[in-house]
Amino acid sequence: MAVLTTSEILKLIDKKKLIIKPFKRTQVGAGSIDLHLGDTFRVFKKYHGMFRVDDNADYRDITEVVKVKKGDSLIVEPGELVHGITVEDISLTKGLSARIEGRSRFARIGLLTHLSSGFMQPGTHGKVVLEIANLSPINLAIYPGTTICQIVIEETKGEGLYKGRFYKQDKP
Repeated sequence: MAVLTTSEILKLIDKKKLIIKPFKRTQVGAGSIDLHLGDTFRVFKKYHGMFRVDDNADYRDITEVVKVKKGDSLIVEPGELVHGITVEDISLTKGLSARIEGRSRFARIGLLTHLSSGFMQPGTHGKVVLEIANLSPINLAIYPGTTICQIVIEETKGEGLYKGRFYKQDKP
């Protein structure tokens, strides 16, 4: 597996082997593609008691969807986790995978944009759900449209095709 650089990423996009919608060529850096924060979030409900974590656990039982109006922000309190989603819809071919990476400018203020699900399987189609956590001691306001994260594209050895639970996701 190899990390792809600017010229290789742009070749894949031109050949439609990597599809990103919406997309501007300025999103491509030396070895990654910038992605923007969408306006829909999944936040935790006020919950009393214990939530059982097993193979049947469903995040929808303890969270709810919140949409942020244009120009507004979502306040993420210290220690809080919210799920966000990218504006961009991404399609990887069977020979490509990707890794989600945060932005150092946000990590330096305690905002993490993904915690554990940073791998995008070959053949993935859909928006990227982000596990956003505030590790700072202060409230942080996050704004839709912000360049929140980046993905690193890798070529795989062999081909795979993801058809799992979150195939073609379009909301957090």
